[in-house]
Amino acid sequence: MASHGRRHRVAVLALDGVYAFEMSIPARIFGAAEDAQGRPLYDVVVCTVDGRPVRTDAGFAVAVEHGPEVLAEADTVVIPPTEHLCGDIEEGVLPPPLAAALERVRPGTRMVSICTASYVLAAAGLLDGRRATTHWKEAARFRRAFPRVELDEDVLFVDAGDVLTAAGVGAGIDLCLYLLRRDHGSAVANHVARVCVVPPWRDGGQAQYIERPVPEPTVATTAATRAWALERLQEPLSLGELAEHARMSLRTFTRRFRDEVGTTPGRWLTAQRIELARDLLESSDLPIDLVAHRAGFGSANSLRQHMRAVLGVSPAAYRRTFQAAA
Repeated sequence: MASHGRRHRVAVLALDGVYAFEMSIPARIFGAAEDAQGRPLYDVVVCTVDGRPVRTDAGFAVAVEHGPEVLAEADTVVIPPTEHLCGDIEEGVLPPPLAAALERVRPGTRMVSICTASYVLAAAGLLDGRRATTHWKEAARFRRAFPRVELDEDVLFVDAGDVLTAAGVGAGIDLCLYLLRRDHGSAVANHVARVCVVPPWRDGGQAQYIERPVPEPTVATTAATRAWALERLQEPLSLGELAEHARMSLRTFTRRFRDEVGTTPGRWLTAQRIELARDLLESSDLPIDLVAHRAGFGSANSLRQHMRAVLGVSPAAYRRTFQAAA
């Protein structure tokens, strides 16, 4: 968070050939976040490595008001992708102007990449030994270029604490909304999502977007069963019950579910239950054992184990953090 007395400053570092849409995501998402009195929660600025205009992929240039000096004042730095970025730094070496700009970033500043801008963070050494993601089409090349990074191309984004990476265009929106939630709670993040007419949270990972043959129109999907399950999260739903509802064999249902959602039915159910538990912990004063029951975990101990495994915190600690932030 920002230091006391000023808003959290987000600096968007636009490189030459920047994708215009991705460059605008932080300003659109963080710029829509307000406190209960309608005051902005973030100060979003766009800068370049030298303060000069940069080309975009959309056929126009962007004249910015700031140079790299604002990076020294930033609480969060977001780097959007650019044309040809991967090839330019595939050898793991940053161009000198970019390296000099990043040297201005204070230790502890939150670093965020969208799509293939993960190459910048990797070349800067910020992802060594850490889990990260990038666009699925670049996964093989990324692994060759940065073998010390624990790449996971199946997810939409990765939170590694002070360094976060998003997989692509939509995942950049997902990650910014996630940061809003982390900073200020679900009420703020959900309000911004509604204002921007985007989902506050998307299921699954990148696997559902990898190019595959389009199924025939007559092929059944698991969408109706997923909607049915969401209405019954507190029940002990089995894989057999889900497959039976979808009128598929276990094998067909499991395969089709993974193709459509990018994860297994069991992992998806757990993720949905954790999301429900998070919402109840943030928005209600229900006892934790009742939250666990309503979210389908059966017991407070089961909820505690799952939240520690996925989020790294206990239900009580999560409630203290996000009820205070809301």
